[in-house]
Amino acid sequence: MKSTGTFDFGVIDHQSSVPPYEQLKNQIILRVRNGKLLSGTKLPTVRQAASDLGLSVNTVARAYKELEEQRIIETNGRLGSFVRASVDEFADRMREAAEQFVDEALACGVDEKRAILYLSAAFSAKARS
Repeated sequence: MKSTGTFDFGVIDHQSSVPPYEQLKNQIILRVRNGKLLSGTKLPTVRQAASDLGLSVNTVARAYKELEEQRIIETNGRLGSFVRASVDEFADRMREAAEQFVDEALACGVDEKRAILYLSAAFSAKARS
């Protein structure tokens, strides 16, 4: 995969209730979503990112691992980690997930307002974990 851009880290707020790995993960997702990180952009190595951000290697590795699981980035051995998702792919995945959620809610007899409450509760639970 070729590099089509660079990634400059934002600030990690060590006083935040949001864990640092989650902050880093969210920064990357937001930049993919708004088109600032294009598919093919090479990310810094885990060690370099940890050094730049003042984080442990394990913290950055966790963020990268979760991004890989979400198919936002991919790691190609010694070549490094690259942005995989594009803005369109990200939107398509979210639209598909939303459609599946709605199908499941309707199958359970749940209306839109209640379904949104379940979704909101799930987001809150993830934020706490």
